[in-house]
Amino acid sequence: MAVIEELIRTESDGSISFGNYELDKKTKRSDFEAGGDLYKIKTFREITRLERNDTVLYESVPGTSVTGMKMEGGCLHFTVEGHDDAQITLGLGEDVEYRVVINGSPADLIRTNMGGKLSFSIDLAETGKADVEIMEVD
Repeated sequence: MAVIEELIRTESDGSISFGNYELDKKTKRSDFEAGGDLYKIKTFREITRLERNDTVLYESVPGTSVTGMKMEGGCLHFTVEGHDDAQITLGLGEDVEYRVVINGSPADLIRTNMGGKLSFSIDLAETGKADVEIMEVD
Protein backbone atom coordinates (compact mmCIF):
# COMPACT_ATOMS: atom_id res chain seq x y z
CA MET A 1 0.00 0.00 0.00
CA ALA A 2 1.14 3.53 -0.75
CA VAL A 3 1.38 5.91 2.16
CA ILE A 4 2.53 9.48 1.57
CA GLU A 5 5.88 9.65 3.37
CA GLU A 6 6.13 13.45 2.95
CA LEU A 7 2.53 13.75 4.34
CA ILE A 8 1.30 15.86 1.39
CA ARG A 9 2.47 16.41 -2.19
CA THR A 10 1.33 17.77 -5.54
CA GLU A 11 1.17 15.27 -8.41
CA SER A 12 2.19 16.03 -12.02
CA ASP A 13 -1.49 16.31 -13.06
CA GLY A 14 -2.15 19.02 -10.44
CA SER A 15 -3.94 16.69 -8.00
CA ILE A 16 -2.81 16.30 -4.40
CA SER A 17 -1.93 13.20 -2.40
CA PHE A 18 -1.79 13.12 1.40
CA GLY A 19 -1.94 11.02 4.57
CA ASN A 20 0.03 8.28 6.25
CA TYR A 21 -2.08 5.78 8.22
CA GLU A 22 0.99 3.78 9.28
CA LEU A 23 2.32 6.46 11.68
CA ASP A 24 2.02 5.66 15.41
CA LYS A 25 1.81 9.28 16.53
CA LYS A 26 0.12 12.34 15.07
CA THR A 27 2.28 14.18 12.56
CA LYS A 28 1.47 17.58 11.05
CA ARG A 29 2.51 19.75 8.15
CA SER A 30 1.23 23.30 7.63
CA ASP A 31 1.42 25.96 4.94
CA PHE A 32 1.64 23.59 1.97
CA GLU A 33 0.72 25.61 -1.15
CA ALA A 34 -0.96 23.98 -4.13
CA GLY A 35 -3.07 25.63 -6.82
CA GLY A 36 -3.24 28.92 -4.94
CA ASP A 37 -4.60 27.27 -1.76
CA LEU A 38 -2.87 26.64 1.59
CA TYR A 39 -3.22 23.15 3.07
CA LYS A 40 -2.62 21.74 6.54
CA ILE A 41 -2.42 17.98 7.15
CA LYS A 42 -2.63 16.01 10.41
CA THR A 43 -2.28 12.27 10.02
CA PHE A 44 -1.56 9.00 11.80
CA ARG A 45 -3.24 5.62 12.23
CA GLU A 46 -6.27 7.01 14.12
CA ILE A 47 -7.21 9.99 11.90
CA THR A 48 -6.28 11.86 8.73
CA ARG A 49 -7.47 15.47 8.49
CA LEU A 50 -6.78 17.85 5.60
CA GLU A 51 -7.67 21.53 5.78
CA ARG A 52 -7.71 23.87 2.80
CA ASN A 53 -7.54 27.59 3.61
CA ASP A 54 -8.42 26.83 7.28
CA THR A 55 -11.56 24.83 6.37
CA VAL A 56 -11.82 21.04 6.66
CA LEU A 57 -11.75 19.43 3.22
CA TYR A 58 -11.23 15.76 4.20
CA GLU A 59 -11.28 13.75 7.41
CA SER A 60 -11.15 9.99 7.92
CA VAL A 61 -11.39 7.85 11.03
CA PRO A 62 -9.25 5.79 11.23
CA GLY A 63 -6.40 7.36 9.27
CA THR A 64 -6.06 6.81 5.54
CA SER A 65 -3.89 7.83 2.59
CA VAL A 66 -5.44 9.64 -0.37
CA THR A 67 -3.91 9.83 -3.82
CA GLY A 68 -4.89 11.89 -6.83
CA MET A 69 -7.49 14.15 -5.17
CA LYS A 70 -8.75 16.60 -7.77
CA MET A 71 -11.87 18.73 -8.20
CA GLU A 72 -13.06 19.04 -11.81
CA GLY A 73 -16.34 20.68 -12.68
CA GLY A 74 -18.80 19.53 -9.96
CA CYS A 75 -16.81 16.32 -9.44
CA LEU A 76 -14.26 15.33 -6.79
CA HIS A 77 -12.08 12.27 -7.56
CA PHE A 78 -9.60 10.42 -5.33
CA THR A 79 -8.29 7.00 -4.34
CA VAL A 80 -8.30 6.15 -0.63
CA GLU A 81 -6.21 3.46 1.07
CA GLY A 82 -6.21 2.09 4.61
CA HIS A 83 -6.11 -0.99 6.82
CA ASP A 84 -9.68 -0.77 8.14
CA ASP A 85 -13.13 0.41 7.13
CA ALA A 86 -13.26 4.20 7.40
CA GLN A 87 -15.76 6.96 8.04
CA ILE A 88 -14.99 9.84 5.66
CA THR A 89 -16.25 13.39 5.98
CA LEU A 90 -15.77 15.94 3.20
CA GLY A 91 -16.24 19.70 3.37
CA LEU A 92 -18.22 20.63 0.26
CA GLY A 93 -21.01 23.08 -0.67
CA GLU A 94 -23.80 23.81 1.80
CA ASP A 95 -27.19 22.16 1.23
CA VAL A 96 -26.16 20.52 -2.06
CA GLU A 97 -27.05 17.00 -3.21
CA TYR A 98 -24.18 14.71 -4.24
CA ARG A 99 -23.92 11.20 -5.66
CA VAL A 100 -21.15 9.08 -4.14
CA VAL A 101 -19.62 6.44 -6.45
CA ILE A 102 -17.24 3.88 -4.91
CA ASN A 103 -15.27 1.60 -7.24
CA GLY A 104 -17.71 2.40 -10.04
CA SER A 105 -20.82 1.49 -8.03
CA PRO A 106 -23.20 4.38 -7.33
CA ALA A 107 -24.36 4.81 -3.74
CA ASP A 108 -27.34 6.79 -2.51
CA LEU A 109 -27.69 10.49 -3.08
CA ILE A 110 -26.46 12.47 -0.06
CA ARG A 111 -27.37 16.06 0.75
CA THR A 112 -24.85 18.11 2.69
CA ASN A 113 -25.92 19.92 5.84
CA MET A 114 -25.76 23.67 6.45
CA GLY A 115 -22.05 23.35 7.21
CA GLY A 116 -21.44 21.61 3.87
CA LYS A 117 -20.37 18.30 5.45
CA LEU A 118 -20.87 15.08 3.51
CA SER A 119 -20.17 11.83 5.41
CA PHE A 120 -20.05 8.23 4.23
CA SER A 121 -18.45 4.92 5.19
CA ILE A 122 -16.10 2.98 2.98
CA ASP A 123 -15.07 -0.69 3.18
CA LEU A 124 -11.28 -0.90 3.10
CA ALA A 125 -10.75 -3.95 5.34
CA GLU A 126 -11.09 -6.43 2.44
CA THR A 127 -9.38 -4.61 -0.45
CA GLY A 128 -7.33 -1.92 1.29
CA LYS A 129 -8.11 0.57 -1.49
CA ALA A 130 -11.09 2.23 -3.20
CA ASP A 131 -11.68 4.74 -5.98
CA VAL A 132 -14.13 7.47 -4.97
CA GLU A 133 -16.03 9.96 -7.11
CA ILE A 134 -18.34 12.60 -5.63
CA MET A 135 -20.60 14.27 -8.20
CA GLU A 136 -22.81 17.28 -7.63
CA VAL A 137 -26.39 16.52 -8.71
CA ASP A 138 -28.13 19.30 -10.66
